[in-house]
Amino acid sequence: MKIALDAMGGDFAPQAAVDGAVLAASKLAGKAQIVLIGQEEAVRPLLEAHGEAAAALELVHATQIIQMGEHPAKAYQQKQDSSIAVGYRMLHAGEVEAFCSAGNTGAMLVGAMFSVKPVPGVLRPAIANFVPKEHGGFGIMLDVGANAECKPEMLEQFGELGSLYAQYVLGIEKPTVGLMNLGEEEGKGTTLTQQAHQLLKVNPHIHFIGNIEGRDLFNDKVDVIVCDGFTGNVVLKMAESIYDLLAARNMHDPFFDKFNYESVGGSPILGINDNAIIGHGVSTPLAICNMLLQGYQMAHSGIAEQIKSTFKS
Repeated sequence: MKIALDAMGGDFAPQAAVDGAVLAASKLAGKAQIVLIGQEEAVRPLLEAHGEAAAALELVHATQIIQMGEHPAKAYQQKQDSSIAVGYRMLHAGEVEAFCSAGNTGAMLVGAMFSVKPVPGVLRPAIANFVPKEHGGFGIMLDVGANAECKPEMLEQFGELGSLYAQYVLGIEKPTVGLMNLGEEEGKGTTLTQQAHQLLKVNPHIHFIGNIEGRDLFNDKVDVIVCDGFTGNVVLKMAESIYDLLAARNMHDPFFDKFNYESVGGSPILGINDNAIIGHGVSTPLAICNMLLQGYQMAHSGIAEQIKSTFKS
């Protein structure tokens, strides 16, 4: 198995990418090979500096970089030899089983839509993120930024996608699904959430328990939290700020330490025909390592095939 990494993506690339890849390679030894994609003249010396520890890593040359501030669609179209475009081509061709990048989020979404493409039947792929649970483990929340405006049918599908991920990747036997709302009662919320509630409650593929409120985010009421991308992104950024505030005050706790983005490394794009993960722009080597480990978990679990099988039926 091969897991690809955009070596040029992120604020601290390529150094952080190479360091994280070497760290991940040691953890995945005998299970998967890490493939770095980027400008050889920049990446090769960093690999050589790691000596024998980097010997197992493969390097694929890509001449171009999609910068963080570039227009995602234009850059992806015009830079076909960028590390992101090359990574998606390798993923689509089956040369790697997962592709990870801490680079331009929009370009990663564009690549997902136009290269590996959405699973037939999926209205819009979603970006998922992980929610620490008070009594251990993680839940999953989606969407957290790909779809700021949603239709009720999209929220219903997010419930299915999140439930499949929770089951096959997180190992939760019968994941519970909740719809983020401003009250628990069925009639609460906007027209969007009211209509989505009606679809979710009769969906035979999920265990829907109804509406949840913001105070239920970190308890064990649900394993899968469904919301539109605007709401999800606000919640995600707020959770990240909690960790930053505590760390700035030198306050540490095993639960709140899970709010650190480094602990999971990245956010999977769910609903596409393969495995792709978007990392934080400020990803450190530890975050890069954990993103690659997550890519391995996704590929090993066969989650993309499970999603295709579910939506095919």
